[in-house]
Amino acid sequence: MTLILKASELQALADMPGTIAAVERVFAGLSRGTAVQPAPDSLLLPSSDARFLPMAALSGAEELASVKLLADIPANRESSLPTQRSTIMLVSQLTGETLAILDGKVPTRVRTAAASAVATKLLARPASTTLGLIGAGALAVTHVEAMLAVLPIENVVVWSRSADTVAAFCSEISHYGLNITRASSVRDVVESADVLCTLTPAVEPLVRGEWFKPGLHVNAVGSRPRADHREIDSAGMVRARVFVDSLPTARAKSGALIIPVAEGAMTFEDVAAELGDVVTGTRAGRQGDDDVTLFNSVGIGLQDLAIGRLLYRAALKRGVGTRVALNN
Repeated sequence: MTLILKASELQALADMPGTIAAVERVFAGLSRGTAVQPAPDSLLLPSSDARFLPMAALSGAEELASVKLLADIPANRESSLPTQRSTIMLVSQLTGETLAILDGKVPTRVRTAAASAVATKLLARPASTTLGLIGAGALAVTHVEAMLAVLPIENVVVWSRSADTVAAFCSEISHYGLNITRASSVRDVVESADVLCTLTPAVEPLVRGEWFKPGLHVNAVGSRPRADHREIDSAGMVRARVFVDSLPTARAKSGALIIPVAEGAMTFEDVAAELGDVVTGTRAGRQGDDDVTLFNSVGIGLQDLAIGRLLYRAALKRGVGTRVALNN
């Protein structure tokens, strides 16, 4: 039987600490060779700016194969529709049975923040107390929850183009008892932060490397997986020690990396490590308090596999979802 799980059902099943641990585990599996993560292809037609990305993954430790089909359709904004939609399929690595089909909205948001938390735990200064956020939507709310799981965050400095979005964000996180500052500019956020998360679908850079102070850690999260989109300028990438979730994926999909390489400002060999290699200790993370570290988060299928397994098991335990016999 296959379990179908809707977004509304998944929201109640999401567990941030469990997801952080699961994402860290699959990153380690990628480093050790017990998991497989091919770079995703982009499917596109010359008549449209839409992209369709099948994001596949396989893990022996999790005994799962998965694929998420991500639809990235910027034109949806004109119709007040989501610009990104996705569906995740989980398949038993042992039997080939389709175990579950999940709406991708909640899993993607939570696993993305969890990956930032893994990077932050490994790369940020342990005493970091001020979180800076560029963007104040749902992903920002989830990142606050994730950062609190790994650091003693006391202060949040946030910027968004929309005052209404910032107000809603402040209301959403008010129960944490944090000191919240509404910044007047992106630069103010960058210069205030110990840990900076950029969470916007920017095409052109919003963040400049000249604003980076010694000791900063950056999670560059928001830009679409396209070679010409980025939030961080070339100077920022050169200034930082750069870490990625998967180098083949970043080389194919990350404008933040592809553009400065094309400009000659850096090379792909300048990437310090994949995050999984830092998890397993085969490559160094932060080397000193003055290092600027940057996690270039493109997003990989193993993250979807990790959270998909957690959500599937939680749904079975709680009796949530709709069972369908697909092979009847």
